[in-house]
Amino acid sequence: MSSYGQQFLSKVIDSGDLSAFTRCGITREHFVTAAEKSAVDYVFGYADTNGGRTPSYATFAAENPDVMYIPDVTDEFTFLARELKDSYGKRQFAELINKEVGGMYETMRADELISSLQDRLESIKIGVRTNVPIGNDITLSGERFMTEYRSRKEGRSFKIWPSKFPTINVKTGGYLSGNMYTWYARPGRGKSVITMEEAIESAFHGAVVLIWALEMSTFEWMARAYSSISARSGVATATVAGVDYTAGFDNLAMLMGRLPEDFERGLEEFVTTLNDVIPGRIILRAIDEADFSDNSIRQLEADILETKADVVVIDPIYYMEFESNTSKTAGGDVAATSKRIRKLAGKTGSVIHVITQADENAAEKGDDGVRELKPPKRAEIKKTKAVLEDAAVTFGIDTINEEGRGIIELGKGRSGGEDTRVELIYLPNYGIVRELVDTGGAETGQFVGIF
Repeated sequence: MSSYGQQFLSKVIDSGDLSAFTRCGITREHFVTAAEKSAVDYVFGYADTNGGRTPSYATFAAENPDVMYIPDVTDEFTFLARELKDSYGKRQFAELINKEVGGMYETMRADELISSLQDRLESIKIGVRTNVPIGNDITLSGERFMTEYRSRKEGRSFKIWPSKFPTINVKTGGYLSGNMYTWYARPGRGKSVITMEEAIESAFHGAVVLIWALEMSTFEWMARAYSSISARSGVATATVAGVDYTAGFDNLAMLMGRLPEDFERGLEEFVTTLNDVIPGRIILRAIDEADFSDNSIRQLEADILETKADVVVIDPIYYMEFESNTSKTAGGDVAATSKRIRKLAGKTGSVIHVITQADENAAEKGDDGVRELKPPKRAEIKKTKAVLEDAAVTFGIDTINEEGRGIIELGKGRSGGEDTRVELIYLPNYGIVRELVDTGGAETGQFVGIF
């Protein structure tokens, strides 16, 4: 019979401190024997009918003859709880190995087996956690705060990954590790392009970037990225409103396999130099990968840990495998997924960019058929609204590709910046997505190769 279980129960009886169960996270399942479990039920049942009080030792002993009452236990509740949980965890692990794994091994595929084992082990781990403090007393945590402040000052405990767009850096301070950021636009308005630009920018600052491209093929995403990265290297020039800009390989021509011969030779040389050009890494998982069939939060966490990703892009969230809708409310599955992503950002210390979609607006164009740049508002996101609420900053996007113009609008920011607008030169086919410098003219472009 478990000595620690009997000691814990005896100390509760002597002290009258029934809250020790809750405070230490102890339940009836942590006790070894059926008699001890029954004694726990008795103590709580007695308290329910006696104003929350515990029974006297004499009453407890009389009603639970198979549990030894031990008077004057001097060990702390925390110590007893730790020993109870240690024993519980080992019993659960032994049961998993001896009774469950064999059947799982016979009936499951390897990936399913590993996932199930991870779930069970995580459940056991949660059950044996001890000494988890409830919050921080800020009046007693000054030195802890200053330690974290000095660590941040030295860039050790967190990172800031700059945006490609200077105004966003001014208004938000850049992208802080441990946070989730949400981008939204109507279909075909540049969500993937602009977040790709931010991902590439982070890689140029040394970040390990993980891309989950859930609606784009590997070749398509890489073609867009190569166009953008090559624009930084200046494989072509673009004259926009009388100003020369460096431009990249023609994205559409790459997709069609129809680059001019001189540019094709340049592309072959360019791809061999990427490892030297980009200080960080960009790891792409695209929807056409044969082994990319698990789009769950658990797989995302596994990928982040395996790659040691600093920055993550989920494009788009609505193609992920959502968490179970335990709340049984409309949108509860998305809300549960969003919360898990937000927690995952904090747990891994990564920046996670999440992309979602705004509803179409039939009234966008005026009577003359002309459409003005108008990023969607948060209210226009209905099915995945939770990703806006959980984000540190939200960004609404609109672009007019034919005119080479775009806007990013900050929709919510914990540190301010709401309604700030970032005007863009938007010519993604040539890798040009940049904050607009006012030249006093219209945006038109002419591209000339410089090989």
